[in-house]
Amino acid sequence: MTGLTVRTLRFYDQIELFSPSGQTDSGHRLYDESDLSRLHQILTLKELGLSLEEIKETLSAKQISPLEMVTLQKQRIKEQIRRQQKLLEQLEHASKLLIGKKGLTVDDFTGLLQAMKMEFEKPVLERRASWEQHLDRLGSLLEQGEDEP
Repeated sequence: MTGLTVRTLRFYDQIELFSPSGQTDSGHRLYDESDLSRLHQILTLKELGLSLEEIKETLSAKQISPLEMVTLQKQRIKEQIRRQQKLLEQLEHASKLLIGKKGLTVDDFTGLLQAMKMEFEKPVLERRASWEQHLDRLGSLLEQGEDEP
């Protein structure tokens, strides 16, 4: 159901990141709805570029809410769609030029290469910026907590 292998689930259990709610008499793991919610949080944070140790720390400190994770995923997907659309437009432009036997100008070719390069680099930069934003927000929350009597 989750797309994860049994080996991965066992590893997550072994490092105390994600454990099943129960087990059958024969040793099969049983997961409930709250388990699946936690797994979704783990996978979301992993997609954002966090290490398993960082994910474990984040979830144990309850630094990020499920709603924030869904919002982050939505933002990431919207940005991916925007980048893919831009790349598609550039490829269509290049295709029209090549079909018309006009050839690509240096600017067309450079723009196309740049768009393809950004397709690979942008997610890394986005993850870093997103994580920094959440750390800033966490720092603000911690400061507010220290100010209270």
